[in-house]
Amino acid sequence: MGNKRRFLWIGLAIFSIIMIGTAGYMMIEGWSFNDAVFMTVTTLSTVGFQEVNPLSIAGRYFTIFLILGGTGTMLYAATAIVQYLLEGNLANILGRRHMKVEIAKLKGHTILCGYGKVGKEVAHVFVNEKTPFVVIESDEKACANAIAAGILCINMNATSDEALKEAGINEAKSLVAALGSDADNLYITLSAKSLKPDIFIVARVDNEESEAKMVRAGADRTMSPYGIGGRRLAMMTLKPLVVDFIDTTLDRNEFTLEGVKVIKGSSIESISVKESIKRVNGGHILAIKKKTGLLVTNPHTDTIIEAGDELVIMGTRDQLKGIEDFT
Repeated sequence: MGNKRRFLWIGLAIFSIIMIGTAGYMMIEGWSFNDAVFMTVTTLSTVGFQEVNPLSIAGRYFTIFLILGGTGTMLYAATAIVQYLLEGNLANILGRRHMKVEIAKLKGHTILCGYGKVGKEVAHVFVNEKTPFVVIESDEKACANAIAAGILCINMNATSDEALKEAGINEAKSLVAALGSDADNLYITLSAKSLKPDIFIVARVDNEESEAKMVRAGADRTMSPYGIGGRRLAMMTLKPLVVDFIDTTLDRNEFTLEGVKVIKGSSIESISVKESIKRVNGGHILAIKKKTGLLVTNPHTDTIIEAGDELVIMGTRDQLKGIEDFT
């Protein structure tokens, strides 16, 4: 029997005994409802208060019956509560409260829906990149594993608005729908966009037919683990040296990629790609997504950077550390 159902039965038993005691004193002694309730509660709690009014012989025998029947129930209830606390539930309650406080502090974070095989990999990258995020996971064991790894995790169904609100969606900048069901990820996308229309959503899709629906629902990007896995297997077969170079370089943190948006008044606004090299600490601009939507890869050195452009920059972590200062 679950704890909720167990405590429900205990509560009903205590309520029933109080009602029986109250009715008994009213019928046997002719007391008022208030006096009868007070006498019943003091008898069951064994606090030792004097009787409200002198008891008749029948009233005394009824009190004995109430003590024998009711005190046992009260002791069982106390034992159940102590057992519940000793089993670690008190720590869980305090832990959830602490987690709510930590989540409330987050600003501009990412909500990760799902901590399965794909979700774990996403979380691993977020941790390495020191990206603030919170996980929503319905599986209690999986959520406990996330918490054990030092990750903020809410044990709720990510498809519910309540879960998204508890994860701080109003303050979040992005959301990753990484559940194993396309239908669930679609529902999460719809719910998230209804709560915060400007949130950036990346959704996992397993079925190609779901991709168009996910985009119509509001997903900004979609990703198929099977598609990416298949392409990677092919590249490892055809160009193993290239794959090894990329993996080794990224794993050693020698180089990394950063995406930044140029804002009005930025120090790299209205200058050429060549001139911007000093401003971005020697980082290399691999691509520019113009504000018109056109993606320019390997831009010419004479290309002018404009406000509203988005840049893909490659460099060392030290080179890219101050990129935010120029955008």
